[in-house]
Order: sequence, then C-alpha cells, then structure tokens
Amino acid sequence: MLAAQGVELDPVTREVWLDGRELRLTAKEFDLLGALLRNAGHVVTRAELMHDVWHTTFWTSTKTIDVHVGWLRRKLGDNARTPRLITTVRGQGLRFEPGVASGVVHEAVASP
Repeated sequence: MLAAQGVELDPVTREVWLDGRELRLTAKEFDLLGALLRNAGHVVTRAELMHDVWHTTFWTSTKTIDVHVGWLRRKLGDNARTPRLITTVRGQGLRFEPGVASGVVHEAVASP
C-alpha cells in the first residue's frame, strides 16, 4: 500500500482512495499515480515516467504526460495553479508532495 496526503493506492488490487472515498482511474492514470507515489517527495523526470508508465523511451510530445497529469489532478481535486499534491518542477519533472501528517512524511508499506 502506498499512501500520502490522504491518497491511498493498493498496487495489488489496483484500487485508489482519496480521503476514504474510492476513485475511478484509468490504467494509465493509476500507473502514473503509482510512479509518483512510490517516489513521493522526489522529482520524477518525464523520461522516467515514459519508461515506467508508457514502457518506452521514445515520445513525440510531452503533451501525453501533461494530459494524463491534468486528468489525474482533476480526479484528485488538485489545482495545477496552486497544487498541493502533484507539483510540476520546471525543467525537471513532477513530484508528489508527501505532506506531513502526525509526523509521518511519507508512508509506503509493502504488501506481504
């Protein structure tokens, strides 16, 4: 189970919850969120996302990532202008902000 800022992702059942409410994500949105949550607090480059989510090292446009991030932000209730979950780090990539809850910065628990 991966969790940060009220977002919980179960990689085994491929389910996602936001503040206890289940979200419906496409397969790519789920994989994108998983890649970001696994690295919460750290910048994930576009090249890493293309490799991990789209399983390729080639892309014709970064718009693919931008469009999927936009859809994901919308479903998470995150605003691109004032993001609290997914931050774009100009010239570097994307970062899922770990937040701080009860002293826990990021929680990533491996399933048995």
